[in-house]
Amino acid sequence: MIRAYLIIALYILVPVLIIECFKRWTWMQKIGTVVAAYAVGIIFALTGFVHFEPGTAAALSFGKLQSTIMSVTVPLAIPLMLFNCDFKLWTKALPKTIWSLMAGILAVLVAVISGYFIFRTPEIANFNKIAAMMTGIYTGGTMNFNALGASLGVDKTVMAIVLAFEMVFTTPYIFFMIGGGYKFFRKILPHKDVTRKGRTDEDVESKDVENYRGMFHRRIVGGMMIGLALSILFLAIGAGLALLITGTLNELVVILTITTLSIIASFFRKVRELPKTFELGMFFILIFSVIVASLFDIHSVNGGSLMIGLFVLWVMVCAAGLHLLFCKISHVSGDLFCVSQIALLCSPPFVPPVVGAMQNKKVLISGIVIGLVGYAVGTYLGIAIALILP
Repeated sequence: MIRAYLIIALYILVPVLIIECFKRWTWMQKIGTVVAAYAVGIIFALTGFVHFEPGTAAALSFGKLQSTIMSVTVPLAIPLMLFNCDFKLWTKALPKTIWSLMAGILAVLVAVISGYFIFRTPEIANFNKIAAMMTGIYTGGTMNFNALGASLGVDKTVMAIVLAFEMVFTTPYIFFMIGGGYKFFRKILPHKDVTRKGRTDEDVESKDVENYRGMFHRRIVGGMMIGLALSILFLAIGAGLALLITGTLNELVVILTITTLSIIASFFRKVRELPKTFELGMFFILIFSVIVASLFDIHSVNGGSLMIGLFVLWVMVCAAGLHLLFCKISHVSGDLFCVSQIALLCSPPFVPPVVGAMQNKKVLISGIVIGLVGYAVGTYLGIAIALILP
């Protein structure tokens, strides 16, 4: 277990080093902290240092430890990143958020249904159930994928193949997005929502994003600790409600609760003016990013069904393309499109890293809301697809 403790220490130490480099060097500022965190995580994965022998007690124990850290860091980060957002300005973008959400869901449904008729084959039984799981995972993430697989009685081997292909195709897309792909979509969707007095979202929300200087001054540390205490309190309330309502630590209930409480708290000026809470939240996101990237396994696909792989690839590419077209027609901004994509294809926990890379806090709540709605409807849409498709 000494090796496991060393890896955990690195998960915490690496973000600290990345922040220090970000403060000191211009080249790191151009790369971005999130991209750097993912890069280090990928290096860890490729070296094999963070991987234990599959099926061993050490692998199972360490896997649970990784999952626990990931399940805590993002819920702690979300309130910290939301506290100093001005949601009076966000309400002006609500119509575009709703449209982007509906366009994204419609794009996934069209991609799944069309892909089903293109790639289904008699060699693979119950292809409609695979289509159902793809609907769930690309509107609500792995939580809905697992729920649909269990409820529809899908073979575990088939589930593993689908999930492996999904990870292989989606992971590079995430890296592309946080590595600068958002700039590409900004050019295609150059629309900006004007707030008041002609100012744009970027003018209002993006200044001083990830300004880590002075974080450890005595006066600032006190304010950050108040923000962290509130985040822990909101997480505890969310966990308590989840246990009370569902009997488990249901992620949907937890995230919905902490997001709601954080939005309410942000309307109080003293909370909104707490110093460096966004940066502290980014520290937790960097820990999450290193861990997620270190889970990448290039050998995760070991010869599964080619048709399933092509189907998964079709759904992702077709859904993204249609969503982009719909957003172009309705003048949705490039940043809102990016967080919508990540929220639907990867779930809400992946929204903050993209927001951090884009340095546009304004779209954070939009992405989380879209992801939460995806959580809520993904399973229902998947069941409907399974019943409708022959």
